[in-house]
Amino acid sequence: MTKVLGRVTSINVRKVLWALDELGEPYEREDWGLPNRDPRTPEFLALNPNAQVPVLIEDDGSSLWESNGLLVYLAQTRGRLMPEERHKMGLALQWLGWQGTELSTVWGYAVMGLVRGIAGYDDEARISECLKRWTTRMDILEAELAKGKPFIAGDAFSIADIALGLSVHRWYKVPRELKAMPAARAYYERSRSRAAGARWMPDDYG
Repeated sequence: MTKVLGRVTSINVRKVLWALDELGEPYEREDWGLPNRDPRTPEFLALNPNAQVPVLIEDDGSSLWESNGLLVYLAQTRGRLMPEERHKMGLALQWLGWQGTELSTVWGYAVMGLVRGIAGYDDEARISECLKRWTTRMDILEAELAKGKPFIAGDAFSIADIALGLSVHRWYKVPRELKAMPAARAYYERSRSRAAGARWMPDDYG
């Protein structure tokens, strides 16, 4: 059986768990990642030298890491969650890449301070600057979603919507007054209306 190593409070772990649930594939999950279980051990580093979760272990014992890469891998090997039409496939991969390189790279300080409440992340100037940069990225997503597509690549739900749905969930977990983004809000509600979306975008963590 497929196994996922990682804690459910990690947005990157939840990407993989959501995909497996959408695929209807049974799996086991093993807690790894601070503060639950330190991945900087020889056992874990042999699977991922970056000491990061998630790690996916297939039933043949092979392992892979890097959450967005794992989404592509699952879509390709299971034959679902990726558009078949070439341009729509490109859009899904484009927005999946954008989530990893543009969106997720700007929210760190605000998430640590406002969502997770970690000591030392309480500089209001840095929080404000972080939220400003995050809002700029969200404006890009809002403009795309405002074109009227139900999902980022068109009519069909894809792996890109898993990564983006969890990212928008994180945005709405910030306990601050945020810029109104009606298209992103509607997209968020559509994502949470899916059984797996509701499971992996709960109210108690972002």
